[in-house]
Amino acid sequence: MNNVYPSTHPLIAAKLTRLRDVRTEPKKFRELVRELAAMLAYEATLDLAVQPIEVQTPLTMTNGVALIDRIGLVPVLRAGLGMVEGVWDLMPGAEVWHIGLYRDEKTLKPVAYYNRLPVEPTVSVCLILDPMLATGGSAVATVDILKKWGVGRIKFVGLIAAPEGIERLHSAHPDVPIHIAAVDERLNEHGYILPGLGDAGDRQFGT
Repeated sequence: MNNVYPSTHPLIAAKLTRLRDVRTEPKKFRELVRELAAMLAYEATLDLAVQPIEVQTPLTMTNGVALIDRIGLVPVLRAGLGMVEGVWDLMPGAEVWHIGLYRDEKTLKPVAYYNRLPVEPTVSVCLILDPMLATGGSAVATVDILKKWGVGRIKFVGLIAAPEGIERLHSAHPDVPIHIAAVDERLNEHGYILPGLGDAGDRQFGT
C-alpha cells in the first residue's frame, strides 16, 4: 500500500496486543495509548526539516541541528486526546489544535461540532491524532479542514486502521501518509474495526 506505514517494531506490537486485550483497564489503556502515540510519532517525523547550529558542551563547541518545521498536533475529539501527551513529550513546542467530529451511527458519516482553528495557519506540518482509522470519514473530513486552513504537510497518526478506511483516505487525499501500529482485517456491519480494540474513547475514559 502506497504511503501507508504500519510499524514493524516489536515493542509497538507488544503494546498494541495489551491494548487490544479486553481485560486491560482504563488506566493502563490510557498509558498504552500515550506510549504508542509517542513511538508512532517518532516514526512519522523522520523527515522533519532541520538546520545546522552550534552549541557549547561542557568541554567544547560542537555542531548540531534545530528543527525548522513548526508542528501542529490535531487530536480528533474525543479519542484523539489520549494521544496528545505522548507526542507532546517528544515535541513540547508543538501547537495543539482540536477538531471535534463524531460518527453518525446510522449513516456512518462524520459530523463536525468543534473547530477553533485561527484564520491563518500557524504551523507547517500537522499530525492528525486519532486512534482508529475505521470508515475513514472523520480522517477525510479533518484533512479537508486542514487543507482549507492552508497547512502544507499533513500526516495521519493512528493505532489501527481498516483497509476500508485506508482506501477512503487515500482516494480523497493520496498525499497524506498514514502511520499506524497495524492494519486490521476489515470493518464489521456496524463500521467497527475487526479484530480491533473496541471503542477507543470509551476504553480510555471508562464510559
